[in-house]
Amino acid sequence: MMEGMDFRKFFAERIGGEIFGLEKAYKMERIKEAKRRALELFPERRFLDLGIGEPDAMADGRVVSALSRAAEKRENRVYADNGAPLFKRAVAEYMRRIYGVVLDAEREIIHCIGAKSALSYLPLCLVNPGDVVGVTKPGYPVLGQHVRFLGGEILELPLLAKNHYLPDLESIPTEMAKRMKLLSLNYPNNPTGAVATRAFLEKAVAWARRHEVILIHDAAYAALVHGQAEALSLLSVEGAREVSIEVHSMSKAFNMTGWRLGWVCGPAELVRAFAFVKDYSDSGQFLAIQEAACEALAHPEITRRTAEKYARRMERVSATLKANGWSVSPARAGFFLYTAAPRAVQIADETSVDFPNAEACAAWLLDALGIICVPWDDVEPSLRFSMSFEAPSSEDERAFCEELGRRLAPYRFEF
Repeated sequence: MMEGMDFRKFFAERIGGEIFGLEKAYKMERIKEAKRRALELFPERRFLDLGIGEPDAMADGRVVSALSRAAEKRENRVYADNGAPLFKRAVAEYMRRIYGVVLDAEREIIHCIGAKSALSYLPLCLVNPGDVVGVTKPGYPVLGQHVRFLGGEILELPLLAKNHYLPDLESIPTEMAKRMKLLSLNYPNNPTGAVATRAFLEKAVAWARRHEVILIHDAAYAALVHGQAEALSLLSVEGAREVSIEVHSMSKAFNMTGWRLGWVCGPAELVRAFAFVKDYSDSGQFLAIQEAACEALAHPEITRRTAEKYARRMERVSATLKANGWSVSPARAGFFLYTAAPRAVQIADETSVDFPNAEACAAWLLDALGIICVPWDDVEPSLRFSMSFEAPSSEDERAFCEELGRRLAPYRFEF
């Protein structure tokens, strides 16, 4: 290797070419870096971490025990390739039981190493240079970034509070709709926590059928509904099977984030295309993990208990924020509370700090109060608070919220 070689001239344009590393990093990496910096500056401070985007609990003990047993089986040592038949059958039964969706386990279901990998592979199956793909904004950026890697064109659909964070599909110009190949949806939504009604999903399917567009539905939070909210699969909507493919995850509903397992389901032709790309991209998830996941899927009460915990926390955090002048409403699914970011804060000595955007507000909350949340400035300056904070018991949750209230109380926030 030549000493002092400038590697920047070798970087692909799809990751920035010679300016790679000079632009802003992936959002969640920036949040983690800010947290690391704050911990170094204030090592004695107790931080209230409402920025975590993953479950705080361990996987259910029955699932962990099933993994241990499965890991000892000699036959599970091999490459999983495109998946274990027993996992596909368990998924098929789960989809029927929870969503009323009947699938062919062999032809219409395939496992993936987490939803993130599925959303990375799907563009490889479907996107050519110049193709238009619709994505919601704000939103999980993985699919859109891979579309850009492939030379596709992104049409961003804003999620606005006035529209209940649902995209206005009828606002898409006819010429753009004609060019569009894919439209990505994610409900219950990250980061807004919005839940799509069946009526909205029916409209989305009708729109996709009219314009011959494939819907990709990221359903990672679909089962984590609160109260009377309905757990909905897009595939349960009449006509959706002709235009849709759906991605599910074991991570959020079953506290199995690090296990990296999910599934893609829908029309056999699309699943077969996904399997083709997957064959050239990974060798499948450890068969023991797939076997253990079957135990989880057989016990949807795990998800119900988890959803009840998040709903309880949502109510407590919402009440705390409201008591300090914030206007918030608990989400009906998932574990994200999304709210408008304050424009300024009034401090006790009558001085005021203005926030030009949500990122500045989040930085102030972190540095001044030790409160960690995730800013979103994509459309409307907003903050995302996660209910997956560390609190092993209901009493710990109460104490967490009381401390949150104490830290906010001396300040008056302006919206």
